[in-house]
Amino acid sequence: MTIDELRQRIADFLAAHDPATTDRLEFLRARYDAGLAWVHFPEGHGGLGLPQAWQLDVDELFEQAGAPDNNPQMNGIGLGMAAPTILAFGTEEQKQRFLRPLWTGEEIWCQLFSEPGAGSDLAGLATRAVPDGPDWLVNGQKVWTSGAHFADFAILVARTDPDQPKHRGMSYFLCDMSDPGVDVRPLRQITGEAEFNEVFLNDVRIPDAHRLGEVGQGWQVATATLNNERVAIGGRAAPRESGMVGVVSQTWREHPQRRTPELHDRLLRLWVEAEVARLTGHRLRQKLAQGQLGPEGAAMKVTFARLNQQLSGLEVELLGEQGLRYSDWSMARPDRVDFTGRDAGYRYLRAKGNSIEGGTTEVLRNIVAERVLGLPAEARADKDIPWKDLPK
Repeated sequence: MTIDELRQRIADFLAAHDPATTDRLEFLRARYDAGLAWVHFPEGHGGLGLPQAWQLDVDELFEQAGAPDNNPQMNGIGLGMAAPTILAFGTEEQKQRFLRPLWTGEEIWCQLFSEPGAGSDLAGLATRAVPDGPDWLVNGQKVWTSGAHFADFAILVARTDPDQPKHRGMSYFLCDMSDPGVDVRPLRQITGEAEFNEVFLNDVRIPDAHRLGEVGQGWQVATATLNNERVAIGGRAAPRESGMVGVVSQTWREHPQRRTPELHDRLLRLWVEAEVARLTGHRLRQKLAQGQLGPEGAAMKVTFARLNQQLSGLEVELLGEQGLRYSDWSMARPDRVDFTGRDAGYRYLRAKGNSIEGGTTEVLRNIVAERVLGLPAEARADKDIPWKDLPK
């Protein structure tokens, strides 16, 4: 199929499913069944087996037609992390069961990876999964779980063989968050909100049919998930002067009385760096479309976190005393993070978490240093694990 043939197929689909008159969920289900959800996924699983690079054209055509989206801000973990992992490691039954309602937004996903004693060192997790007939009984605690308070399912890593080296004794599961053994408690952040949670797992029963990959393959499966997470956080498509740099640039234009040569120099430097990062992200997406996934996602995520923090700090300075105001510190449990729709104080505080979530900056810098720059490796407890099997 050529790109022109794909565009014609989309036109035919829109003619048969008018976004203005078709029920939203009915439209999304039909789009998935037509292979126009993820066009690079196989036929029967929301795609047509086409180049991933064509997805941007597909999304743009549907957006121009006024088609409903599948709430990607609320289900970013499902769309960006769970779906490609299920596609890569799931059984045919698992793909048929989970991918369609995931894409349509009927089922929202969260991620149960980090623990109180295993944040950056995921392989140090203590949550246990013990076989019990056709099921697994899972007990443990997870933290920093974004969206757990409204998620339907979770991707979960647990230790299934404590006698194996820590990287080899884990397995990967798909956990039903409605199980009575799942206890979700809010973690209030410096912003005043609780967008993430701690999750206690008490004899949570997971069918073996919801195990993703082989027993003991959890590290390999989790690595694939983490690769997709860092690309999703640091490599999103964006127009010029979008995101945080756009907000700060607008603040600069609206407050000429606060301009100084030093602030001007800082803004210009950060604007250029943001543009370089945006173009690098575009190049990264082109590589991904060719199946060339490497450590670049780690570098992009590090850059994203640093720029957000520096830009939000500059915005507070530009606003002077206004930047010290905080509109609302009441407790809330939001379903998404809105950097550009809130005030400067919120952006400044929330950006502090960018260098922690999705892999700490310190860990990702080590990955870039060793895998990209070829610097000598630090002494690592996991040095028996080849770099190709470690998170990128």
